[in-house]
Amino acid sequence: MTSELDNIAVVLMHTRDVRNIGGAVRAMKNTGLSQLRLVAPAPFAAEDITGIAHRSEDVLASMRVVPTLGEALADATYVVGTSARARGDLPARSDVRTLAAELRARAQRGRVALLFGPEDNGLDNAALDRCHALVRLPINPAYTSLNLAQAVLLLGYELWMAAPAQPAQPAASSQPATAADLEQCFAEAERALQAIQFFKSGSAPTMRALRQLLQRAEPQAREVALLTAIAREVQAFLRRTASQ
Repeated sequence: MTSELDNIAVVLMHTRDVRNIGGAVRAMKNTGLSQLRLVAPAPFAAEDITGIAHRSEDVLASMRVVPTLGEALADATYVVGTSARARGDLPARSDVRTLAAELRARAQRGRVALLFGPEDNGLDNAALDRCHALVRLPINPAYTSLNLAQAVLLLGYELWMAAPAQPAQPAASSQPATAADLEQCFAEAERALQAIQFFKSGSAPTMRALRQLLQRAEPQAREVALLTAIAREVQAFLRRTASQ
């Protein structure tokens, strides 16, 4: 229906039952979403999906099946994870209608990804680390269980109904950093910090804090490129010094 909906991708992780993929595709068609990415799903046949979601050939034609979450999110500038539980350092939002308008506005400037976990246990910590925000659908607290297709439909419906907030006009040279830009920066920063023996008891807590800081800041691509270049230069300087 609109260009911003075309710029919102539904990402399903490790889906085991093709019926859930078919149901999610049907929900996407109901709500104007067209971009589907599957991360290491169980084997399936396309006709199993079209048997559930009729006239969905356009979604299947653009669907991407990839082995890793990094590949699925590489071009995303903002990632929202769906989770029934909040994590202390990443609170879950339940103001879905406000969030939906924000996401449509963001999608005018870059790719937005909606991340859904496996049917049995949801998103793990490694996936949550990739998220800029979490969303918890506000349903009956006495029964919070949703199947995958229901979750896609409810969030998709709010996106379909939302009037996008008027975005601020970005500077001509500004371009949001993608997930791939950030992952490259984190990898180089970790190598640089290891080289100067910054880590005292493992790198995970520090790198998680750094990841959250940068994702919360929503830096531009050129800013992330600068940080990546600094980290690489630290490593190069240490190599030159060691060889003298």
